[in-house]
Amino acid sequence: MSRGGGKGLSLKDKLDGNELDLSLCDLNEVPVRELAALPKATILDLSCNNLISLPSDFCSLMHLVKLDLSKNRLQQLPLDFGRLINLQHLDLLNNRLVTLPVSFAQLKNLKWLDLKDNPLDPVLAKVAGDCLDEKQCKQAAVKVLQHMKAIQSEQDRQRQQKLQAEREMEKKREAEQRAKEAQERELRKREKAEEKERRRREYDAQKAAKQEMEKKTKKETVHTRKPASSSRPAQHPRHKLSWSRSVLRVLLFVLFCVLCTLAACKLTELQHQPLCVSVNTLYQDVVAALQNHKTLQNMLQHNS
Repeated sequence: MSRGGGKGLSLKDKLDGNELDLSLCDLNEVPVRELAALPKATILDLSCNNLISLPSDFCSLMHLVKLDLSKNRLQQLPLDFGRLINLQHLDLLNNRLVTLPVSFAQLKNLKWLDLKDNPLDPVLAKVAGDCLDEKQCKQAAVKVLQHMKAIQSEQDRQRQQKLQAEREMEKKREAEQRAKEAQERELRKREKAEEKERRRREYDAQKAAKQEMEKKTKKETVHTRKPASSSRPAQHPRHKLSWSRSVLRVLLFVLFCVLCTLAACKLTELQHQPLCVSVNTLYQDVVAALQNHKTLQNMLQHNS
């Protein structure tokens, strides 16, 4: 490990029992991988170097019990610094820290803490107080842990409130979505019912129009038939009269023919023809019958 990068210097040469002194090495970064290979180095001194920040994997050195980071240029600690749960002694004197990570509250074994000569937040600075002797440094550890636990509890409470608010908002959105879907279903149901009612009215209207048309057609048919039936009695006498006249004409024609035949058979030379003889005989029989009929009528009238 070299002074600039940390390579070339053997850490084992710096290890004394369980204490590893890397102070005044002009370090710009922490050799986390090499430190992880020395789990028995529970006391680590990184004071008086040029460290601006600690890598996130520094928090994997959970075997550390005492850590000295004083007189560096640290502006912040890793967010998961609280993973160093075995840490009991922590020296952060003369850095550039303003706040501590909330996970600091998890350092439940911390017994000693020095935060002097840092541009701390006024509230944190008041809680930490001075670390001028062993007692004050122990009180600083206790008070800072309590303060960070309060901050962690408040953040957890705010996180829970936020989570609860998000859940309630999600429930509200789901309820609104369900209400919207129910409203859309109701709207579709109502539209379907209205469409069905409209078709039913159209069907009833068409049926009524059809019935009205059939009734009108039937009425017109009845009206058309009535004049024909009423005219028949008027036409029947005419037809009968025409028939009677025709019969009368035929009878007159027949009578005329008979008279002509009788005249021909009586007054012409045809009287000796067989036909005329038959006609004359028939004529005489008819005349005799009429005379007998007349004689019978006279007798009846005389007897009465």
